[in-house]
Amino acid sequence: MTVEVDGFPGREITINNSKYLYFGGTAYLGLQTDEGFKQLFMDAIQKYGTNYGASRKSNIQISIFEKAENYLANLVGSEACLTLSSGYLAGQFLAQNLAKEKHSFFYAPNTHSALYRTDTPEQKNKTYITFSALNLAVRHYLGENKRTVPVVFLDAIDFSGANYPFFEGLKMLPLASIILVVDDSHGIGVVGENGGGVFRYIRHLDPKELIVSCSLGKGYGIQTGAIFGTKERIKNLMQTDFFGGASPANPASLGTLVAGKKIYTEKRQLLQDNIEYFKTNLNTNLKFKYMEGHPAFSFVNENLTVYLEKNKILVTSFRYPNEDANLMSRIVLTAAHTKNDINRLCEVLNAFEN
Repeated sequence: MTVEVDGFPGREITINNSKYLYFGGTAYLGLQTDEGFKQLFMDAIQKYGTNYGASRKSNIQISIFEKAENYLANLVGSEACLTLSSGYLAGQFLAQNLAKEKHSFFYAPNTHSALYRTDTPEQKNKTYITFSALNLAVRHYLGENKRTVPVVFLDAIDFSGANYPFFEGLKMLPLASIILVVDDSHGIGVVGENGGGVFRYIRHLDPKELIVSCSLGKGYGIQTGAIFGTKERIKNLMQTDFFGGASPANPASLGTLVAGKKIYTEKRQLLQDNIEYFKTNLNTNLKFKYMEGHPAFSFVNENLTVYLEKNKILVTSFRYPNEDANLMSRIVLTAAHTKNDINRLCEVLNAFEN
């Protein structure tokens, strides 16, 4: 069912005067409807205004950019960070910049479209179906091209469980000879040390170079993109015309990020409590794919989506990123859900007859 709503879809959605519980979306920490978090954002707007459209290379520099980027780099465990107006822009920026360096691109299974070049025919953006096929292709390429470093793109959280938390497919690749670009949009703010995402874990796998891009909208509730990497990589990116010509991240969003440390910590704990409560009270033979510590529980049974809807529960279920793609269905818990919400969800799931 596709519906329009008049406000942000929180834990409940009202449709034709009927209330539905909503277990979908990507507002993992429930920040968008949290009164304390909204007040932080409004305070930041009072200080920084509603938007800042000048170049980051302008002669007038707002200090929150550097402060927020240093904070994020320390949180994630990277040498440096830069922020942009969106996660999608961050991915496109990397793809275009690395293409200019004449690297060959390889895409792991289920890589997000944000990392695909948009200036080349689709057939040049081939996604490998399995990591085994990707491994063979990369090793063959390295055997034929001794001097050119390949770039492998992948999503940290791909909802199949193939990557996070153990990255078994990634480990079979010749990482010491690869530049690895990872989209961590669904992980940062939710998983990792203090919500720092996957950077530290993957760095320990010793790729030739690790670059992580992401949206901060899902885990941190702000409209901002970020790129993490070495000081040299970030410096080179910041010197490009692309970076200088693009409008920056909203300073109010970055101010909220820096001021919201306590709220983020509290909400992450609430989310983890809700995940464990859901798993404890789920008593069914239904098969969900999920990753330890992540609040998304994926499934392929379309009848289950219909059944949940009849019981006034809506979940994420649509074809993504286009109508030709497979149906994507998943139950998403958030820090905003109450124990009663989860009790009702479990009651309905436990009664489902497949």
